[in-house]
Amino acid sequence: MQTNILDWLEATAARCPDAPAVGDVQQDYTWAQLAELARRSGSALAARTAPRCPAAFYLEKSAPAFAAMLGTVYAGCCYSVLDPRQPAARTRQVLDTLAPALLITDAEHADAAAKLSYSGPILSLESLLTADEDAALLAARRVQAVDVDPLYINFTSGSTGVPKGVTVSHRSVLDFIPQFAGIFGINGDDILGNQAPFDFDVSVKDLYTALYTGAKVQIIPRAYFSQPTKLMDYLADHAVTTLVWAVSAMCFVSIMNGFGYRVPSAVRQVLFSGEVMPIKHLMKWKKALPAARFVNLYGPTEITCNCTYAILPDRDFAPDEVLPIGRAFPNEKVFLLDESDALVTEPGQAGELCVSGTALALGYYADPVRTAQAFTQNPLNPNWYERIYRTGDLARYDENGNLFYIGRKDFQIKHMGHRVELGEIEAAAMRCDDVSRACCIFDAEKQRLHLFYTGSCEKAALLTALKANLPPFMQPNTVQQLDELPTNKNGKIDRTALAALTKKGARK
Repeated sequence: MQTNILDWLEATAARCPDAPAVGDVQQDYTWAQLAELARRSGSALAARTAPRCPAAFYLEKSAPAFAAMLGTVYAGCCYSVLDPRQPAARTRQVLDTLAPALLITDAEHADAAAKLSYSGPILSLESLLTADEDAALLAARRVQAVDVDPLYINFTSGSTGVPKGVTVSHRSVLDFIPQFAGIFGINGDDILGNQAPFDFDVSVKDLYTALYTGAKVQIIPRAYFSQPTKLMDYLADHAVTTLVWAVSAMCFVSIMNGFGYRVPSAVRQVLFSGEVMPIKHLMKWKKALPAARFVNLYGPTEITCNCTYAILPDRDFAPDEVLPIGRAFPNEKVFLLDESDALVTEPGQAGELCVSGTALALGYYADPVRTAQAFTQNPLNPNWYERIYRTGDLARYDENGNLFYIGRKDFQIKHMGHRVELGEIEAAAMRCDDVSRACCIFDAEKQRLHLFYTGSCEKAALLTALKANLPPFMQPNTVQQLDELPTNKNGKIDRTALAALTKKGARK
């Protein structure tokens, strides 16, 4: 029985030691090299930590960083990657919650790391990778490990302003990744074009699918997602076959006409998640890659990457068509509850999407109150302990049992006596020609709807289109054109920043 993700690393390194495992713009590692560097790092870390302690990484993603992350696992610990581009105040908040045994950084970020007011030891990435291997110490750590030990902690935004550390175990990753790789046919011949930063759970599918299958992870520099020609050259030159990307990254390519410069023709499938995919951008991708398979994935960090998937049919989609989020992955129970916690089964009826199964996270690190609020007993089951995660997302079934995302519970608002889904207003704006992206904010205090959008569409033309397609109670009170919509560290639209813009505008 496999109980540790290192089982995958060691099996793959034994099966194909000289095959490429991971690469970035500066270096490539084979599976044998990756395993050796992980053991070296693990030996150095185990000498300085107790089992099951978190280790924090303060650096950009890279092949050496991945090796050292696996080193924390060899040390019997878990890792948490901190984005060096986020504000220092937020990083300090995370460090206060995490209280890591040590902080790992590289030469590029050493000065910034030293200014974080972190009182524990700060180790250099370079020193870990060159440490001597201590086989006996690693064996001692391995023998005491269990499959429900934490593997990683990803911090996500919290509604209270304090980040939440989603803590995921080995067992959850061991449960999900084989299903993910098997359903989509990912194997040792694939090259995964890693878009997501290592502190974002989309990267988990890249890194651990590679460990499981022997596929190569080709790490794409963050900077390339503002340089379309470099991005398209990188994908094509490295013959990337599989993209597991956030929707925002795909929209960047289509908005910047990346395919007009060069098409990465080796790409055979594109799996996207994180936000609702705008149909106009999806169709640009399908036109550029007509032989590729496109998959809509859904699921929050708390359920280990994804809980549902929809393999999209090979056809064109109408501008106003809604993409399904599909059906549950194997060994994940996905169901809908209404406001009274009754099971929703009727097509078209909205309910909160809930999940149970092995893939659920352990909870929020050092935060029992918010853990208890989100991870609860299944109200449909009075007979034994069955923990579920309440996503806060609304969904519905169609006549064939496919799930469709409606929106956030907290994005369903009451305006002029009517229930309004902000996502419906956004979708109407996105159907207009020359609107690239759109986001609607509701000011509950003043009962006003504020729409923000990007693209070359004239404001008057957009307002005319919205009046023709939306009832009066859904008409935005203000419409503002931006050069780009603000995003959070995971590339999702930052609604808090947009809400601040509405207040700033009111003060003028």
